Amino acid sequence: MKIAFLTPEYPHSKTGASGGIGTSIRNLALGLISQNCEVRVLVYGQKVEGAFLDEGILIQQIRNVKIKGLSWYLTRKKLERIINDLHKAGQINLVEAPDWTGISSFIQPKCPLIIRLNGSDTYFCHLDQRPVKWFNKYNEKRALQKADGLLSVSQYTADITNTVFGLNKKFAIIPNGVDGNVFSQEATMEQNANTILYFGSLIRKKGLLELPLIFNAVLEKNPEAQLILVGKDVPDIKSGNPSTWQMMQDLFSPQALLKVNYLGEVPYSLIRQQIQKADVCVFPSFAEAFPLSWLEAMVLEKAIVASNIGWAPEMIEDAQQGFLVSPLDHLEFASKVLDLLANPELRKTLGAAASKKVQTHFSANLLVQKNISFYESILKINR
Repeated sequence: MKIAFLTPEYPHSKTGASGGIGTSIRNLALGLISQNCEVRVLVYGQKVEGAFLDEGILIQQIRNVKIKGLSWYLTRKKLERIINDLHKAGQINLVEAPDWTGISSFIQPKCPLIIRLNGSDTYFCHLDQRPVKWFNKYNEKRALQKADGLLSVSQYTADITNTVFGLNKKFAIIPNGVDGNVFSQEATMEQNANTILYFGSLIRKKGLLELPLIFNAVLEKNPEAQLILVGKDVPDIKSGNPSTWQMMQDLFSPQALLKVNYLGEVPYSLIRQQIQKADVCVFPSFAEAFPLSWLEAMVLEKAIVASNIGWAPEMIEDAQQGFLVSPLDHLEFASKVLDLLANPELRKTLGAAASKKVQTHFSANLLVQKNISFYESILKINR
C-alpha cells in the first residue's frame, strides 16, 4: 500500500516548526513503513521545493503559489496536480488530509481522500468559545462532505465536529498512538522532588491562564514545589497580547513566580528528560482532540492531573491512571497535585497504570494495524 499524507507541518529541521498533527503523522508513518507500506508526506507552505528521506519516509516539500488574490486557489490546484500525477504514476494509492482549515475542500483527487479529525479551527473555536472565520468553517465543512473516508482521534472530537457543522457523519475512531520503545524510560534518570511539569504550547486554550492560579494554591500548602514550563510562547487571540507567558507572569503570586522555570522550546529528546525528572505532569486544557503530550507522559509512568473535559475520559479513567479535574476548579486541581507530591506510592501506582493503558490501548503497533485495515476498506469501496 502506498499512502500520502497532506499536511502543513512535519517535525524535521528542514520543514520548520511542527505541532501535534506533524508528530502524529510521523509516528503513524513509521509504523506503516514497518508493515511494508510506502509513505510520502506532502508538506505544503514550505520555503523551498524539494524532497528528502526521514527514516524511510519520503518528505516532499511544496511551496505555496504566491500571486496576489489567487494564492489560495492556485495553491490548492497545485496540490491537486501533484496528488493526481503521483497517483497516475502509481506512486500513491490514497491520500490523507487533516481537518484543519479544510485544505482539501477544492482539491479533486483521482484517488481516495481520507480526512482525519485532529481538531478543526471550527472545533477549537467552539471549545474556546470564540468566533470562527466563516471561510475556514465553510472549507472545513466542504472538505468533510467530499471526503471518501472519515477518521477521528476521539469519539468526543467526532461528536462535536458533527454538532458544529450540522452534519451526521460516521467517523471511524482510531486514537493517536505512541511508540513505547522509542519514548521509553531511561533507568538512570533521577527525579527532582516536588517538581510539577507542563509541556506544550503556552496558549489560553490549553489552560495556561489557569495554571498560575493552580500553582499559587499548590505553593501555599507546599513551599518546596516548583513548576517547570516547556513549550512555545503563543500570542493570545482573545486579548491580542503577543505573549501568553507575559500574561501568565501577572497571574502568579510574587512568591510563586520565583518558583517557576520557563525553558521555552526544547528538542524532543530533552522534553523526554524533563518528563522523566518530574514528579507530576499537569494538563489543565480546555481544548484538545487526543493530545500526544498526555500519552507521552503516561507511557513514561508519570502521575498526571489533567482536564476532565470531553476527550479526557477516553484517555484516562479518573483516579485509575491519573486525576481528571475541571481547569476552572483551581483549588481542587491544586489539591490533586498536592496529594501526588506528598505520596510517592500513589504516584507510582497511577503512573504504572497509565503506562499499561498506553501499551494496551494506544500503542503505535496496535493502532497501525487499525489504520491499515481502514485504508484497505476505503480502497476496496473505491475500486
